Amino acid sequence: MERTQHKLRIAIVANTTWNIYNFRLNVVRHLLKAGHTVFVIAPVDEYISYKEDFPGVKHIPLRTLDRDGMNPARDILLIYELYRKYRTLKLDRVLHYTHKPNIYGTIAARLAGIQSTAVVTGLGYTFINQGLVSRLTRLLYRISCRNAAKVIFENEDDLKEFRRFGIVSGEQGLAVQGCGIDLEYFKTSKDDRDRRQVVFTFIGRLLKDKGVREFIRAAQLVKRQNPNTRFWVVGELDEGNPSTIKSDLLAEWVNEDVIDYHGFVKDVRPLLERTDCLVLPSYREGMPRVIMEGMAMSKPVITTDVPGCRQTVNDGVTGILVKPRDAEDLVRGILKFLAMHPTDQASMGLAGRLRAESNYDQKVVAAEIVSYVIGAEDEKNLIETENRVFESPPH
Repeated sequence: MERTQHKLRIAIVANTTWNIYNFRLNVVRHLLKAGHTVFVIAPVDEYISYKEDFPGVKHIPLRTLDRDGMNPARDILLIYELYRKYRTLKLDRVLHYTHKPNIYGTIAARLAGIQSTAVVTGLGYTFINQGLVSRLTRLLYRISCRNAAKVIFENEDDLKEFRRFGIVSGEQGLAVQGCGIDLEYFKTSKDDRDRRQVVFTFIGRLLKDKGVREFIRAAQLVKRQNPNTRFWVVGELDEGNPSTIKSDLLAEWVNEDVIDYHGFVKDVRPLLERTDCLVLPSYREGMPRVIMEGMAMSKPVITTDVPGCRQTVNDGVTGILVKPRDAEDLVRGILKFLAMHPTDQASMGLAGRLRAESNYDQKVVAAEIVSYVIGAEDEKNLIETENRVFESPPH
């Protein structure tokens, strides 16, 4: 007999512990506060340090997951490993994040007789770049999603895409407002900008799909006309991603003195405080967390009119939308921002903060996701009680 919904054994599965640390701790926290037993299943990396703040969570290492590999034998081993873990842990629910756990974990949960939910956080490289891998991924999702109780998306466009391909149907698929952010951690603070120059900042992995090449090209063009502008790049190379920028090209950009490269930064708030405008020229996103963080800190945003990005920015109110894969149009957006009066720029940032408060509170998003996972009969009541559950959340 299934346990009551107040005392469930629930596993959260992702392709990295980094993913758990950066995006899922609000859900972990909510489940723990609600009295559930929580397991995290993910390959171990340096972000296992999250356990210091969550000693009640048992972390189960995942050994056969090859995040970017295409070896069918290894993926079959992943299904078997997850199946064994699900049965051994006697789980009541499984919440999957990222492509391989979504696909193979959902199949494993079905084999183990456990109800599962998949969260599609973005369609990413395999959907942006059409080809055999894209078609295969859609086929695998079509097979696995038949076995998921719910499939949650971080924007409506991705949900429509899955419906268009016949992967989800009816009420099985639904959308939420991203992963949510901590509005107390990311908040409007002292203005540390240098009034003698305007700083445009790109924050993210250095991937072609993130639009970093367009950002660099735009920086080259804008600085010729506006030498008092600065262009900051914050992020690291992702060697395992086929869309990654080559290290030689990054070195070339740095040597040209067009950008200031800050590398990977764990706490981006000090850099955001000194930023005038956040720029993300991505080709497609789930719901870009960096934009939500920038808006929460009252920073205007320039981003592309693509799924995920366009949902965050109200063009002309909280930021500026530009065409994807188009450095010239990105230049247009940057020059438009530079032509604005400083008070209008500030008003744009404050409008972003209000939008973040209304849509991206991590406590509300976590409560909504948990309500779908545990099958709460009164989802509205669960969301309304989140303030009591989160009386003093650790970051």
